[in-house]
Amino acid sequence: MRGIFVTGTGTEVGKSIVAAAVCAALAARGERVAAFKPAVTGLDGPDGDWPADHELLAVAASAGQAPADVAPHRYGPALSPHFAAELAGETIEPAQLVEAARSAGERAGTLVCEGVGGLLVPITPGYLVRDLAVDLGLPLVVAAGTGLGTINHTLLTVEAARAAGVGGGGGGHDPLAPRADADRVLEPRHDRAPRRGAREWPPPNGSRFARRRRGLAAAGRLAGRRGSGL
Repeated sequence: MRGIFVTGTGTEVGKSIVAAAVCAALAARGERVAAFKPAVTGLDGPDGDWPADHELLAVAASAGQAPADVAPHRYGPALSPHFAAELAGETIEPAQLVEAARSAGERAGTLVCEGVGGLLVPITPGYLVRDLAVDLGLPLVVAAGTGLGTINHTLLTVEAARAAGVGGGGGGHDPLAPRADADRVLEPRHDRAPRRGAREWPPPNGSRFARRRRGLAAAGRLAGRRGSGL
């Protein structure tokens, strides 16, 4: 199956922005792409500047998905999926997640899957985000924060991926996050050294969805120049 798996060094580091940017860029060049996220939590929180992750991904992708198709499990509390599901009296079945993701990718031709938090977050007891990445067999893209500690967090994520045999496709950061060095981004290499990466892309403006999609498409075009293979 053609696609990528977007993970992050933690939560709120820009995974959804990176994933949506790739979706929008592929859609803008006429390709059919589906998005998938195993679970979304924190929906009871206040509205932010961006839509909820599954809503953003549904708009950015081009497979005609409803937000509920993108994320089969959705919870109000801002908790790990396994705990949010437990409080809701639900059980998340890994096999069903894998089947749903593969089906979406096969119907569209390309899949952009976004994880939840970092690689070692439990989706359900005994099944981590990393396990889903392994089962889908997609190259990994790591979204990293831009503050102090990013090098350590990024390399820990890369080590966790390598320990499970997950291959990497690159790295990126949320372009809207404040930072001291605007074009510095960590892209893990085999020598473990950070290097300069993706350029800044223009933030969206205007209507909540239409103009944001154009901004995401611009982001993806810039990222695409770095050879994502999509």
